[in-house]
Amino acid sequence: MNKRREFLKKAGAVSVAGASAALASPNIVRAQSPIRWRLQTYAGPALAEHVIKPSIDAFNKVANGEMEIELYFADQLVPTGELFRAMQNGTVDAVQSDDDSIAAPVDVSVFGGYFPFATRYSLDVPVLFELYGLKEIWEEAYGEIENVTWLSAGAWDPCHFNTVDPIRSLEDLKGKRVFTFPTAGKFMQRFGVVPVTLPWEDIEVAVQTGELDGIAWSGITEDYTVGWADVTNYFLTNNISGAWCGSYFANSESWNALPEHLQTLFRLCMDSSHYYRQHWYWGGEAKLRTEGTKLELTSIPDEEWKTVENEALKFWDEIAETSPRCAKVIEIFKQYNKTMNEAGPPYRY
Repeated sequence: MNKRREFLKKAGAVSVAGASAALASPNIVRAQSPIRWRLQTYAGPALAEHVIKPSIDAFNKVANGEMEIELYFADQLVPTGELFRAMQNGTVDAVQSDDDSIAAPVDVSVFGGYFPFATRYSLDVPVLFELYGLKEIWEEAYGEIENVTWLSAGAWDPCHFNTVDPIRSLEDLKGKRVFTFPTAGKFMQRFGVVPVTLPWEDIEVAVQTGELDGIAWSGITEDYTVGWADVTNYFLTNNISGAWCGSYFANSESWNALPEHLQTLFRLCMDSSHYYRQHWYWGGEAKLRTEGTKLELTSIPDEEWKTVENEALKFWDEIAETSPRCAKVIEIFKQYNKTMNEAGPPYRY
């Protein structure tokens, strides 16, 4: 935390000095100086190697010296829960995270991360944003917030439980202390789960010391990638969401200061990141379920899990009452899932 405070002091000093230099320097000097951004992701180092680093490395290469993005990992500069404000005030220039975890002050932030049973597969997320109107709703919501620009949303992995003890019934969930996302945790409290909030880097140790009984933050690909499969024993095949919904955001002043070609390049690199995750997670989930040796698979019977799915629909209606915009999103979810169910396999089984 002392390091973070020191960083914030230096960042402020650099911002003031940089502003003064920009006013005093001729255009030719500014043109020769590369634009520098600080971008912090929700992900720790091992996970970031897949969910964002390749795209940022590509951006820095193709930008050809005009711009360089410095990538920081979960909680490295500021705690994840403070990222939105840090971006808003310019401490960081951009963020990759779900709206829920960074406490975005918009009504639709509840749908970021894992909104219970809104999606079944990772492809549902881009379809909802590009073809069913969520993109325009997110642009509207963040357009009401000062100095933050929402850029793009994409899909990550499904939300499963990996635990120290086996989960084979809803009764087994009761009293389990679980690291999860805010909205997912709020929903699962209805089944006796105790949500726990900790810095991302502390999760593995918290399981080892008994502070946590499990994690409901990812699919099995991440469990193996970040080391959680080394400290838990079981993986529950039932999930509470088919795909995590995460976004890219930028400080509006930083974004608007970019020339159009660098904005376009950044959008292309976001798209490459979204594409990479589609095949990395989809293939990884199946491969590690069938070939992984660290986690034993368990399941709650379908008829019992149906109780959770039905409760999610009640949860949807409660969220719809919080604002007209949230009601609009819920109506889109309902219509979308109705369409998918009517379409049948392979859309829904």
